[in-house]
Amino acid sequence: MKNVLLIVNAILVVAVGYLFYAHFSSKNHPSTVLSSNNALPAGGFKIAYFEMDSLQNQYILLKEVRSALMTKDQEMGKELSGLENSLRNKYQDLQKKGNTLSQAEIASRQQEIMDLDKNLKNKRQMMEQEMQDESFKKLQDVKKRIEDYLKEYNQSKEYAYIFSNVPDMMYYKDTAYNITADIVKGLNEQYRQKK
Repeated sequence: MKNVLLIVNAILVVAVGYLFYAHFSSKNHPSTVLSSNNALPAGGFKIAYFEMDSLQNQYILLKEVRSALMTKDQEMGKELSGLENSLRNKYQDLQKKGNTLSQAEIASRQQEIMDLDKNLKNKRQMMEQEMQDESFKKLQDVKKRIEDYLKEYNQSKEYAYIFSNVPDMMYYKDTAYNITADIVKGLNEQYRQKK
């Protein structure tokens, strides 16, 4: 479960890093892309950042969420270990008593072991999915709270962008630099001309 999250985070970091590289190394700088109604102020715009590791270590809600997720992961691990031990014990018991059992008893116990193994695999998969879903939901909630706070915080600071030092997470962006309407308009005009 933890490895899946690490892999996803690593992929996101690489993707965002590439996007930043592609954006800032392109010939079109933000001042040439912005339309006249979104022109930069004379002083440019301000960018701020915060240290994500400090936030992870000091934000109480995030620490509580991580602790709750860790506790649930440990509980699930114990439950799975119990099921694995039960399966192992039944298998060892069959090996010990196999010579004294009839063919029908052996077949019955083998079927029981196969059913336990199948149930264990299904339970593990279900628990991993449940843990992944819960982790995603809770961490998205934390991210949303951070974004909302940064929006409120920025009312007096007037930053255009606030980044965390983790490249895959941008928590606030100033809508004054949103060029979506211009892009949609341009794409629609281009589409109509080709039609």
